[in-house]
Amino acid sequence: MKNITRHVGILSIMGRLPSSSFGNPMFQLIIDGYSCVTGVDCMHGYDVKNYDGKMVEATIGTHYGRCTLNTLRPAKGSK
Repeated sequence: MKNITRHVGILSIMGRLPSSSFGNPMFQLIIDGYSCVTGVDCMHGYDVKNYDGKMVEATIGTHYGRCTLNTLRPAKGSK
């Protein structure tokens, strides 16, 4: 993954994308005004529903020319 940047903001799920060939879920997200997707066959596809509408700290990078979620955790000071 290239061009990794850190963002703090509210995570919004914009929609569900078609599942991967192994059946893992994928989502289109907006974090701090930046649009990205969850990675193919990545555990984030299962985690993002728990953070929808909450403050998060995330890193987003470019993976095969597509903005992709790299890391995700609750923002400091939020529950």
